[in-house]
Amino acid sequence: MAEQEVTLLKGNEAIAHAAIRCGADAFFGYPITPQSEIIETLSLLKPWETTGMVVLQAESEVSSINMVYGGAAAGKKVFTSSSSPGIALMQEGISYMAGAELPGVIVNVQRGGPGLGTIQPSQSDYFQATRGGGNGDYYVIVLAPASVQEMADFMGLAFDLAFKYRIPAMILSDGVIGQMMERVVLPPYKARRTEDEIKKECPWATFGRTKDREPNIITSLELQPERMEERNLHLQRKYQTIMENEVRYETQQCEDADYLIVAFGSAARISEKAMEMARNEGIKVGLLRPITLWPFPTKEVAAMAEGKKGVLSVEINAGQMVEDIRLAVNGKVPVEHFGRLGGIVPEPDEIVKALKEKF
Repeated sequence: MAEQEVTLLKGNEAIAHAAIRCGADAFFGYPITPQSEIIETLSLLKPWETTGMVVLQAESEVSSINMVYGGAAAGKKVFTSSSSPGIALMQEGISYMAGAELPGVIVNVQRGGPGLGTIQPSQSDYFQATRGGGNGDYYVIVLAPASVQEMADFMGLAFDLAFKYRIPAMILSDGVIGQMMERVVLPPYKARRTEDEIKKECPWATFGRTKDREPNIITSLELQPERMEERNLHLQRKYQTIMENEVRYETQQCEDADYLIVAFGSAARISEKAMEMARNEGIKVGLLRPITLWPFPTKEVAAMAEGKKGVLSVEINAGQMVEDIRLAVNGKVPVEHFGRLGGIVPEPDEIVKALKEKF
């Protein structure tokens, strides 16, 4: 089999193929619309017969994330996937992983809420992902793909960042990207690490030893307030390093623009067409697409918004990322929000209309 393949896949299917190819050790998950194709594709591909990767359907999302915790504690490349209500159930485990500094990948193919909501696409988990939905002061790295190709590309990137910083990483997709089919170039196969390689790369894992030759204990619990404060300060220093080094974004036609659209994921895809339609009407519009939702491209948004007549945040929700944009712009430029709710995906002409009405 060729190392690099070009094929036609759904976004969810691309996640499964890419996970195997980037050397994942295990997947633990539970089916839920609109992301069930991830575990279904893994089951069809049977990687346990080829690479040795474990694929296990757990009894619940709570079990899934705790299995990820256990695998990550042993230095393994493990991941899970779910959709919005299922990710809500995982929040305690994600918080535990952040507190214990464990690398792992969580894929969220968003659907509408609150609660069980709808099985249709949404982007209403932005706060849940970027603010740390569990307890305590923590963040996870959040990558927002806008294509099937990026679904495939971000699996390897998410694992790399998770292990580089010993932090959970989330791929925040949605039902549009998860279900759409596009041409995708799959990454080359990367062999799973040997046990010796894992021990060398992950001396902090359960098999390792402290400086006093005591076994490593993986936990987020600390009963001494002073030591817990120091652990939190250590985490905050790490988060600052990530914010300084891992911001990712993309811009289109911003240099001559009078107005700026900021959008991520599928909303950014739709906004590209809206930008084109607006420019055909003589309205100069640029687009900034955050790729990392955390760390958010705060400085880049501020710089790109400077001198603009207005900034429109386009999201498939009631307005969440718009708060980060307003913090970035700091009142220097008018910032408005446009979005649809209940699983309704906005049309490009609606975005153009919103631009005209709000500014």
